[in-house]
Amino acid sequence: MEKFREVLNLHLKHRNALGYGLVSLLTAGGERIFSTAVFRCPCSAAWNLPYGLVFLLVPALALFLLGFVLSARTWRLLTGCCARGCGAGLRGALVFAQISAAAAVAPLTWVAVALLGGAFYECAASGSEVLARYLCLGRDPRCAAQLPQVPCQQAQAPDVKELQTELQKELTAHSQVLGWVLIALVIILLLIFTSISRCLSPVSYLQLKFWKIYLQQEQQILKSQATEHATQLAKENIKCFFECSQPQEYNTPSIKAWQQISSLYTFNPKEQYYSTLHKYVNKNQKNQTSTSSEEDAMVPVLGFVDSSDMNSTADL
Repeated sequence: MEKFREVLNLHLKHRNALGYGLVSLLTAGGERIFSTAVFRCPCSAAWNLPYGLVFLLVPALALFLLGFVLSARTWRLLTGCCARGCGAGLRGALVFAQISAAAAVAPLTWVAVALLGGAFYECAASGSEVLARYLCLGRDPRCAAQLPQVPCQQAQAPDVKELQTELQKELTAHSQVLGWVLIALVIILLLIFTSISRCLSPVSYLQLKFWKIYLQQEQQILKSQATEHATQLAKENIKCFFECSQPQEYNTPSIKAWQQISSLYTFNPKEQYYSTLHKYVNKNQKNQTSTSSEEDAMVPVLGFVDSSDMNSTADL
């Protein structure tokens, strides 16, 4: 039991990192399956380029869009957006950039693994006239005609087969170099963004850790209390339906209250609220509005506040 608790604590502590790692692992596995079981380069001068690019980029686009769909922050922003106004300007752009960065993990993994494998790039590049002029410069005159056949390696003549093998090795080298360059660029950009956002953080390292603990507890208690309240309300309504009696009065938050605690979090250095619920409760106690003031701002390092959600998007 103690071991199970340690594993659970480890999961909760590194939930985001483990989640991104699992997504990357599944994406890499999916790419390997596609490249070996599904992908078949047509070895045609007309079809190689579009066929290879479709397998390289379209699954990446699908994974990118799926990242938006599975993000709790996306639906927190969009739900009721048309009725109350979606917000615009710098705040909206910042939120969109943060959601996009999180959604880009899987597609970048797909493209990087595909480039390291080389099959998709090899097929696409062998159908490109621009690359053909570069690859065939100073080579056998038959090079341009044989290049689209490189992925299939069906040549019988020894000299043609040797030419195709040389071209295939060069295309694979190009693909793998691009793959490692992409991985390096992603790591560098991630390091720069994380360093800048942490440097500009309005709170200290330990307060950030406390903040995340508070959000975790708030969401657990909110879900528990919401379940209990909804159960009691449902029982009362069903009881009154069958007994044809008048229901007892239950205090339920208003539409405005739900909207305010569902809005995106903004930070105000004069008021240390750890969530929109925290802000609503305290300002409601002081008979103040909990809407954002001019001093409130979106802070990148605090983006995790909106990512915490009572339910996963799988339940929506």
